[in-house]
Amino acid sequence: MFKKILIANRGEIALRIIRACHELGIKTVAVYSTVDEFSLHVKFADEAVCIGPPASTESYLNIPRILAAAEITNADAIHPGYGFLAENADFSRICAENEFTFIGPSREIIDAMGDKANAKATMKAAGVPVIPGSDGIMNGVDEAKKLATVMGYPVMLKASAGGGGKGMRLAREESELEKMYTTASNEAKKAFNNGDMYLEKFVENPRHIEVQILADEHGNCIHLGERECSIQRRHQKLVEESPSPVVTDELRQKMGELAVRGAKAVDYVGVGTIEFLLDKNNDFYFMEMNTRIQVEHTITEMVTGVDLIKQQIRMHGGKEYPKNYQNFKMRGHSIECRINAEDPSNNFMPFPGKITSLHFPGGKGVRVDSHAYAGYEIPSHYDSMIGKLIVFASTRERAIIRMQNALEETIIEGPKTTIPFHQAIMKDESFRKGEFDTSFLETFEYNPEQLD
Repeated sequence: MFKKILIANRGEIALRIIRACHELGIKTVAVYSTVDEFSLHVKFADEAVCIGPPASTESYLNIPRILAAAEITNADAIHPGYGFLAENADFSRICAENEFTFIGPSREIIDAMGDKANAKATMKAAGVPVIPGSDGIMNGVDEAKKLATVMGYPVMLKASAGGGGKGMRLAREESELEKMYTTASNEAKKAFNNGDMYLEKFVENPRHIEVQILADEHGNCIHLGERECSIQRRHQKLVEESPSPVVTDELRQKMGELAVRGAKAVDYVGVGTIEFLLDKNNDFYFMEMNTRIQVEHTITEMVTGVDLIKQQIRMHGGKEYPKNYQNFKMRGHSIECRINAEDPSNNFMPFPGKITSLHFPGGKGVRVDSHAYAGYEIPSHYDSMIGKLIVFASTRERAIIRMQNALEETIIEGPKTTIPFHQAIMKDESFRKGEFDTSFLETFEYNPEQLD
């Protein structure tokens, strides 16, 4: 096992990794930008190294500075968390070349799954169902028009190197296609320096279901059930739960087996997710693979009892996952709400600033993953997440009630937050019945005055 791990990240995920390391008896190194000097991940790591000014390109995305910090602190592994460099193939390669274990997939796997067109072809060859579409990257808008005419509208244009909703546009008819193609390609080129596009048949009103994968270096690979991630805004998840309200035991087994098959097709090692779109007929299609720990890993931990971060570290340290995991059973129900410093009444405008007062909830079945505290200054340079509120209960109905109570008990003064928005979702009749899909928030009427 490792003696010292450098965490190449910040915020709540850095703090989460530090806790897992300390439980494993592993020393930790935090890196931070000047604006994060007083963040909790800096305080609770065994060592901390400042790697630059607030801009991500000069700090958390600066590979030479991160490697220098690992070198001077004698770290033997680097954990990227999620975001920033977590799915950067060059970073994985450079870590290996400098004899640091990258706690994530190899360069080859990240490259294979990061290119969505290539990932789709790989999964199709492995027998995993994929959405009908182009066989790979298209040569231009003329090819897109020909393909769309054959498969029928609506179609979704997707950037091959995309992520986080960037480089994606929906064309419902031919008159929209050229404009959407140009817009999506330009957006992708600006965000990822790659404007290559591919085309998929648009699945109407799907649910977003992701399957958690656990794979060690000895060829063992299992799934740990699914997470429902359909409550999202502009392809950014806001509420996640496990298990999904609509996935039956039979469907879970089928999706899980195919997810494992897909992971084995690329010799995957570590934790990751195979993500599917599930239609109203319970047919499902591969969407993408995330080659990292997910923000919402917490709810899988709650319903399985598996510490995913600890297992991730152990597996990249050469250990096998415990054999009893093969007989895991999901128990109860867990929900996560992402608490962001944003104003839901103003198009979710980011709301950085100082937290003047803070109180997090507690009690049975309540978990909070956060790096925030009273007096903490939320910087404007990074994502707006303050923390994650997670609950667990024996049934979905009880989990919703517990989340309502936990949200009520959460007090964050200073910035505006998404707490009232989450409260409104928990009260929504369609959500409570489990009758929703990825278009839920498009018609959701948020009126904070109704919460009083």
